[in-house]
Amino acid sequence: MTTPSEPGDGRLDPGLSAIMSERRQLINLAYRLLGSLADAEDVVQETYARWYAMSRQQQEAIDSPGGWLTTVAGRICLDLLGSARARRERYVGEWIPEPLPERTEWISGRPGGTSADPADRVTLDESVNMAFLVVLESMTPAERVAFILHDVFRYPFAEVAEIVGRTPAACRQLASSARRRIRASQAPATPAAQRADIVRAFKQAWEAKDIDALIGLLDPDATMIADGGGLVSALLRPIEGGEQIARYALAITGMAPDLTILERTVNGQPGLVTQQNGVTMAVAAFEVAGDRITHIWAVRNPDKLRPWTAGRED
Repeated sequence: MTTPSEPGDGRLDPGLSAIMSERRQLINLAYRLLGSLADAEDVVQETYARWYAMSRQQQEAIDSPGGWLTTVAGRICLDLLGSARARRERYVGEWIPEPLPERTEWISGRPGGTSADPADRVTLDESVNMAFLVVLESMTPAERVAFILHDVFRYPFAEVAEIVGRTPAACRQLASSARRRIRASQAPATPAAQRADIVRAFKQAWEAKDIDALIGLLDPDATMIADGGGLVSALLRPIEGGEQIARYALAITGMAPDLTILERTVNGQPGLVTQQNGVTMAVAAFEVAGDRITHIWAVRNPDKLRPWTAGRED
């Protein structure tokens, strides 16, 4: 295998640091486009593989290596999004984006306070909260790519057009359509401290098996969706209604009396993690409107929970 240094001279490629500095940006982009950290990492690895498959002369002919890497990563993501719908049709039960731990939680459990995992490079903001990612899933691949590149990463439509393979005017329309979807789905903003208080109250009511308190914290029309991926038991269809969700939550604790419920930051928002005998069983993200919980997304698929268990000490 060749290395990115000049053959035999022992010197580091002077462009290597500049190329590798784009890695964080590429991970951030690919995760938002795909909703999967594992897929995002694969996309970035493939992008770099294509870069180093070129000759040095070809590399040096590229005016903006960072732009080239972003274009390639974006196109790979676009192709994956196109095939994702077929894969999702075969997925057992509901599919939920992979939940991300908060960055400091990654690092706190690692020796030496550092982590090589790609998720600690994902910048947490409103564009990675679970409600936002779920809306992105409803978009066409082209809408999603145009919107994320332009509205989140501030790429001009001329550059977006090169990635999506459409005219700048068409990309502008795609982003506008995506923007309307986001606006239509957004709940009224609830202060972060209030969201945390409501999720904490839900945890306490759940631990106390207080069904009346749970019902009081849930919107009457609340929805709960679980993702087991066919690998573990989980709801195959959403649960509709606050009372039904409350009763289901109590049924879970009845089946697992030694369940531990932990407060955690999930995709930049207050969330909960359940553990049994020190093993993470589920990660739950919440959407809060006013003083009620309107949506709960519970990820149980163990393949999506690996970032929540590796190197952690709770």
